[in-house]
This record gives sequence, structure tokens and C-alpha cells, in this order.
Amino acid sequence: MSKSAANQRAPAAKRRDRKARHGSAGSREQIDNKSRRDGTRPVTQKPGKVRAELRIIPIPLSDDILPGDSIADKLLACLRGRRVRLQPGDILIVKHKIISKAEGRLVKLATIVPSAESVAWANQYALDPRVIELALRESRSVIRRRNGVLITETQHGFLCANSGIDVSNVDGGRHAVLLPENPDRSATNLRRDLKKLTGLSIPVIITDSFGRPWREGLAEFAIGIAGMKPLRDDRGRRDPHGYKLKASVEAVADELACAAGLVCGKLERTPACVIRGFRYEAGAGRVRELLRPAASDLFR
Repeated sequence: MSKSAANQRAPAAKRRDRKARHGSAGSREQIDNKSRRDGTRPVTQKPGKVRAELRIIPIPLSDDILPGDSIADKLLACLRGRRVRLQPGDILIVKHKIISKAEGRLVKLATIVPSAESVAWANQYALDPRVIELALRESRSVIRRRNGVLITETQHGFLCANSGIDVSNVDGGRHAVLLPENPDRSATNLRRDLKKLTGLSIPVIITDSFGRPWREGLAEFAIGIAGMKPLRDDRGRRDPHGYKLKASVEAVADELACAAGLVCGKLERTPACVIRGFRYEAGAGRVRELLRPAASDLFR
């Protein structure tokens, strides 16, 4: 007896059950394919739901960034050269340095006249007194100054070494690069430019490498954000064992920044990447949501 004939003689209920079992995966795949084609694939979800697989797509740049350059044009040109297109649901992660360079946040170190205090501190630890002076000028307050390490609070509210001043990957030590004046605004502007060029409203996270208390090594932190919520609040939800979570607020923007840091290192000439597959919560996020107020900081 043929397979089709046997199927016709099967009871109607069994045929319906077989169709449900074998047809469900295909139906889901068709829906997902359709959503990718027409750009309607959802990019938000309930907190705690993450896809099983994430992709990190590097965006290397061979040319240096100059003041006035369009970061959106540069990044999209690189993606086209690699035959990669942005998709709905993508998240763009960008190292702050190319943003700062494009915005002209460069200082010629030869123009900095350090104070006697900066000179004395720098000489004690074989540091550049001009960088120390610039770090003090860019700071809101000095948190720690010990063993050659200067920890400051920047005008943005970041706690980091030397107010985020950096001379690496600039021009060999002649200039220092400052943090963007308003990283959230920089992220918003880049997101707007990308939408004009691609029609896609994708989130943008600007990052920088900071040290961390109690742990060695640098890690990436989000310092500017646009188009998504930087925190995921799971308080009140129950874990798989039924326990109600009481303190689980996850810094997803920082986690995405760290993931990007795996391909956007200082020596790779890869100042940006696309993270694909993470279902974020859309919204008008701001980096200040990630900053713990001094009043609730137990270590300041």
C-alpha cells in the first residue's frame, strides 16, 4: 500500500495530529522568513528572553578618522565592502575614539602647560605631566590619587583613570583624545544618520575601556546609548525554582559592550561591530541610568 493511500485511510484525528506535529516547525520558519523579508521582525521582548545564538560582526577601518568625517558613511562603506547589510534587530557598538576624533575632541599636548603639582606627581611615577594636567581639567573631582594611578570623576559622571584621556591610537603621542562631550547625543546623532542612509532604526552604544575595582585588566563599558534601554529589570520575576528575584537588574548595555570588546581591541583596527541576535528592549535609554549615585555608592 502506498504512503499516500495509508495516509488517506488514517483516521481524521490522527491525520490532524500528524500535520500539527510535522507542520509546526515549517510554519514558524515561514513566518520568520517573511518577517526578515519585510523588516517586521520584532526586536523587543519580555525581560529575560534572549536568543540562543548571538553574532558579533566586526567592522574594521583601514583609514584614520579625521575631524568632520561621517562615521555612518565610513561604517556602511566597510560593511558594503564585506557584503554585509544591517538588519532589523541589529545593535551597533562603536568605540568612543572614532566618535571623539570625528567630533574634533583632540588636544595638542604641546599646548598644555602643566602645573607644578602635575609635574611633581608625574615625575614621581614617570608619567606625562601634560596628560595628568589635562585629566585634572576634564574632571569633576578626584576620587583617588595613589601609586601613580589617578582616578577621577568626569564631567559625565564616569569614574575612570585620567578622566578617560588617551594618547594611544591617535598620532604617536602628539595629541590626546578626550571623551565625547555628550556621548548620548553622539549616539543619537549616529543613529539618526544611519536611519537616513539605511531606513533602519537600530540602537547605538558607544563604549570605552575602563579598569574595575578589585579586578585586573580593562573591560568595555557603555558611555553613550541611543535606541534601547541599558538595564533589564528582572525583579519580581521567578527563577526556574520558583524563587522571586529581588535584586536582579542586569546592565545589558555594559554586557553588550564587553562582548564587542572581544573583536574591537586596541590593536585590531576594528573600532566598531554589529551584534546580531540579541533581543533588546527599545526605548529612549540614557547612560546615566547605569551610573550609581554617590549617595548609594558604598565605596566612595
